[in-house]
Amino acid sequence: MRLLLDTHALLWWLAGDKRLPRKVRVALADDSNEVLVSAASAWEVSTKHRLGKLPNIGPLANAFAREVVQQGFRPLDITIDHAQRAGSLSGPHADPFDRMLIAQSQAENLALVSNEAVFDNYGVTRIW
Repeated sequence: MRLLLDTHALLWWLAGDKRLPRKVRVALADDSNEVLVSAASAWEVSTKHRLGKLPNIGPLANAFAREVVQQGFRPLDITIDHAQRAGSLSGPHADPFDRMLIAQSQAENLALVSNEAVFDNYGVTRIW
C-alpha cells in the first residue's frame, strides 16, 4: 500500500503519541508499505514553528528531510500538477497544506493517513 502522511500523523508517529491509532502504527511500521511525506508537511512544520505554534519542534523543522529518510519514509515533492490540482479543488476547505495533501493523494493514487474527516469529501482513500 502507498500511504501519504498528514502532518499531524507524522508528528504523532515521531513522538510515539497514542493518539495515532494502532491500525496506523502497524501500517507505518510495515516495510511492505511505501510511506510518503509531502514537502507540504515540511512547509507546514517550518511555518508553524516560526509562528510559535509548534515551539518544541525546532530539530524537526531544521532537519526535516533527514528525519523523514531516517524513518524509512520517502519525501514527496510538490509538482506543478499537484499545485494546479490543489488550487482547483472545489469546496470550502481553505487550509493550503490540506489542499495540497488532497491533490497529491489524488494525483499519485495515495491513501491519506489522517484524522481529518473533511478529506472524505474529496474522493480520497483515508486511513485512520
